[in-house]
Amino acid sequence: MPRVVVIGAGAAGTMAAIFAASAGAETLLLERTKDGGRKILISGGGRCNVLPARVDESRFVTDSSPHVVRRILRSWPLREQIAFFERELDVPVVEEVESGKLFPQSQSARHVRDALLMHAQRTGALLVTNAFVTAVRPAGGRWIVERDANEPIDADAVVLATGGLSIPQTGSDGRGLQIAEQLGHTLNATYAALTPLVARNTAAAPSRFAHLSGVSLTVTVTARSPTREAQATGGFLFTHQGYSGPAVLDVSHVAVRSREHDNEPASLCVQWTSLRDADWEEALRPRAARTVLAAVGAELPHRLAETLVAMAGIDMTRPLAQLGRSERLRLIDTLVRGSLPWTGDEGYKKAEVTGGGVSLSDVDSRTLESRKHKGLFMCGEMLDAFGPIGGYNFLWAWATGRAAGIGAAQRQAP
Repeated sequence: MPRVVVIGAGAAGTMAAIFAASAGAETLLLERTKDGGRKILISGGGRCNVLPARVDESRFVTDSSPHVVRRILRSWPLREQIAFFERELDVPVVEEVESGKLFPQSQSARHVRDALLMHAQRTGALLVTNAFVTAVRPAGGRWIVERDANEPIDADAVVLATGGLSIPQTGSDGRGLQIAEQLGHTLNATYAALTPLVARNTAAAPSRFAHLSGVSLTVTVTARSPTREAQATGGFLFTHQGYSGPAVLDVSHVAVRSREHDNEPASLCVQWTSLRDADWEEALRPRAARTVLAAVGAELPHRLAETLVAMAGIDMTRPLAQLGRSERLRLIDTLVRGSLPWTGDEGYKKAEVTGGGVSLSDVDSRTLESRKHKGLFMCGEMLDAFGPIGGYNFLWAWATGRAAGIGAAQRQAP
């Protein structure tokens, strides 16, 4: 019976332990915190967006091969993942129709975390908490896992599932990435992804949106840099610091990377409603004594409508009948292609995932075994791929954890 050590009891690691143990391996699941699964607990506002209701593979971001991403995702299709949660874990899921997200029927992230850990132990995995791994090294065809203040563990296979750098208070500190790099793997540049953006209000660059904190709506945001572009439609929230919400988070990687790699920051523009140019032309057509603000405010939160009309340089009390063509076009441009000033991002402390990581060319896409070291497997956020808000990153964690666990269990001692 092969011995498998899985390092990290998060989403990917716990799934790896479940499938390694189910395949007959003696499985140890090592977790540095006192309980594990802490990102699961805080996901979806404590409800845990387990999976997306539908999958668009093109929405994954990677500096590796998109073809490899698709191959990994298809190794455990969405319908089979749903069946696993409902039949094996007894966690029925329900769709939140307006967002296209799947949540546990219980609406409890703790229910999901506990069901995963209980199933791992039920299948035979031994969970060891407060286990801080200091090194992983090959030794004569086997592996040695060194722990702080504890005896080393020898194994036939090791699964690295330590996460990335995002939300470090949950236990992710990048240690697994360091171990992978020390073992000779290529790490594509890491960066904070799915993170809120900041718009600092200074005397030199006052923010016209600073007074809108708490205002939310559905918009389309486009982020464009000299080397990348992304667009997302979804919720948008003005915060005390700047901007958040799914639409912002889903394009934030373009902004973050432009600061680090490009000579100029990415530009952000917003289509503030679902209306396009022709739609606004109709909405701004003179009707009785209706004012500009009344027309714009019919489609937008009042305070935002006031701000956008003012930004277009138009008197908001002016009747539509007195609005000149050039003014109307300027207002429409602000409403459909409005510039969104930003000065930074909230980094890893608020990032939902880590972009970059171990290059997918360094692992076998079927088993996620290292191409450099037999018996070493990697999964989850450590790998160079992430998806948008909406359960995509759990989909990736479940699929990669399963593949790594099965692959590790099939590893035979030399």
